[in-house]
Amino acid sequence: MKLGRNDPCPCNSGKKYKRCCMDSASKQHCEVYDEIAQTIATNPDLSLDEMNLIAQHKISGINNSSLDDFCGLSANQMDNWLRAPFNELAGVTISIPNELTASPVMRYLAIILDEAMQQGGSFKATAKGNLPAQIAKQASELLPEFAISEYEKPVSISEFAGSNEDKINALHYTRILADIAGIIYLQNGRFHVKKTAQKQYQTHGIKAFFLPMLEAATTHYNWGYFDSFVSDCELRTFWVFMLWRVQTHESVEQLIEEVITAFPALLNETPATEYTEPARLLGVLIRSRFIERFLEFWGFITVNPKRFSDGDPIAIKANIQPLLKQTFTFDI
Repeated sequence: MKLGRNDPCPCNSGKKYKRCCMDSASKQHCEVYDEIAQTIATNPDLSLDEMNLIAQHKISGINNSSLDDFCGLSANQMDNWLRAPFNELAGVTISIPNELTASPVMRYLAIILDEAMQQGGSFKATAKGNLPAQIAKQASELLPEFAISEYEKPVSISEFAGSNEDKINALHYTRILADIAGIIYLQNGRFHVKKTAQKQYQTHGIKAFFLPMLEAATTHYNWGYFDSFVSDCELRTFWVFMLWRVQTHESVEQLIEEVITAFPALLNETPATEYTEPARLLGVLIRSRFIERFLEFWGFITVNPKRFSDGDPIAIKANIQPLLKQTFTFDI
């Protein structure tokens, strides 16, 4: 049986569905349909064409009006951010920064490409199929140059340093993205840089791969790759909205609240366990998958890992780095 807007909400809150779990966009669409029905009822002589024009006008108005639950975005704007291809996103301009040395991902990619170019376009992989130890060593030596490094103590647990690829998550992430983006591939025990990528690198340098790598990270890479959470929560879909919000106020806690308000259905994808509630688990996923293993890996933000002071929790602030503002400009 279809759930009506005036039926009791299935979450057992005691409220009507329209006053509880129905999202803001759905509420307003129901309201506009009610208005259309009332207009037709009071104007029985309207032709079918006239009724269609009235419906189109009202629906267009509601789709383009700001919604509090979406932090002022319209349903149309949000739909674009959730569904549009990477190069068709509205309200945001994505640029290639002039300088990429502050980005761990792009610095690691340069090491991989340089190693291949020095050996005629390819180099030998380890027996396990990973990047060789000398690349991991070069990657680890870059840690002091990254803004993240001030928080990385001890280095033995850093995501940006280690003795091999398996112990440097940011390096492993970079290699996966480069594969997804069609820059490198593993064949017959060797990593190869595609011929077209070699020409691009020789002509344009590392900047040639910034947008392809970013697109791979936001459209194809599995954000749950590094963790073991049993959840169908696909946070990657909401990356533009989350990026806009965190760039606006720099508060991770506020970001989590805004995501829950805008997309309450995500709580159904993060079921409660005996240890944590859905909202808390969703917050953990946002911090680990979006903040730490996307924004920090790219050098867009830094976050102090210290969570408590004298036993009291510390608000998590996303310290915006210049690279983020150079890459993303929002016009909302």
